[in-house]
Amino acid sequence: MKIDTKLIHGSHLIDEQTGAVSIPIYQVSTYKQDEVGKHRGFEYSRTGNPTRQALEDYIAALENGARGLAFSSGMSATGTVLSLFEQGDHIICSDDVYGGTFRIMDKVFTRFGLQVSYVNTSDLSAVEHAFQTNTKALFVETPTNPLLKVSDISALGKLAKSKNATFIVDNTFYTPYWQNPLDLGADIVVHSATKYLGGHSDVVAGLVVTKEAELGEKLHFFQNAIGGVLGPQDSWLLMRGMKTLGLRMKQHEFGANKIAEWLSTKVEKVYYPGLQSHPNHDIAKKQARGFGGMISFDVGDGEKAANALTKVKYFTLAESLGAVESLISIPAKMTHASIPPETRAKLGITDGLIRISVGIEDVEDLINDLEKAIFA
Repeated sequence: MKIDTKLIHGSHLIDEQTGAVSIPIYQVSTYKQDEVGKHRGFEYSRTGNPTRQALEDYIAALENGARGLAFSSGMSATGTVLSLFEQGDHIICSDDVYGGTFRIMDKVFTRFGLQVSYVNTSDLSAVEHAFQTNTKALFVETPTNPLLKVSDISALGKLAKSKNATFIVDNTFYTPYWQNPLDLGADIVVHSATKYLGGHSDVVAGLVVTKEAELGEKLHFFQNAIGGVLGPQDSWLLMRGMKTLGLRMKQHEFGANKIAEWLSTKVEKVYYPGLQSHPNHDIAKKQARGFGGMISFDVGDGEKAANALTKVKYFTLAESLGAVESLISIPAKMTHASIPPETRAKLGITDGLIRISVGIEDVEDLINDLEKAIFA
């Protein structure tokens, strides 16, 4: 079954009891038991809810995994995954990573004794040298946020396996429509489903999929214990959005390719894996079916960037990404403000770096909008 068909028919998206072609919203907290300790599959909605389970089965099918889990946000998903590890464990993480991921690792879990090293995971040798005797996990964003670095998932998977480390991949930017990390050697996939999977700026959610059922069961224990689960209405809303993921991702990528090519004639630094000039273009082409809708580019000056963002008409100045409407931001001052300035400077996240999430509008309108706001 190909991905476009799987998005519609790849899981239990029809209610078995009634035949409803949209899973009902089970707005319920508890469930009647037939006898003490004997229930019909559900006992309490923090532990499990029929609407949420339908979503969890759905994302597991799309990612070719054994177990899916749904959370109240992408950070709740990431935080629960990090709860698998113990005091004294060491984690290797992509250096160019979402600011919230950096924040939870650097400001929260290090307080409980986790050790974290930030490495350019596009450099296999650098990752190998970062392993320590107590390294228990490798956490990779690919492509990264906001510089769109691409890491070789297969190579990193083999390395992590040889070191007995859990390999975790954040697949938010590409989604299972373009990329399936579990097929390439990852143990766990994480999504901020708020972004492309939801796709309409109307739901906050996180999803996790495990390759093996045993690891999924272990994560379910932490999901239930910590309790940051996704509610039934948001689970339903997310499933509704995901059914059109294929149509949207094609349009996002079509627009992004056109805009990235045009930007390449305007500025020196354009970060987009679909460009042949991108240093990881060949790896991206090898392991993914497309290049996505995210672009970053540097206009060379923070004041120029900030001024441009007040002039755009069709790009909305806002946090987040992956929605039907095009969004624009300055990572250094917004999504990545929690990263220390010296670290941002070292990575290349300058005040003049602009990140755009290309929506599904007419691409010529979007190019004209950027032209008038930035280059006129």
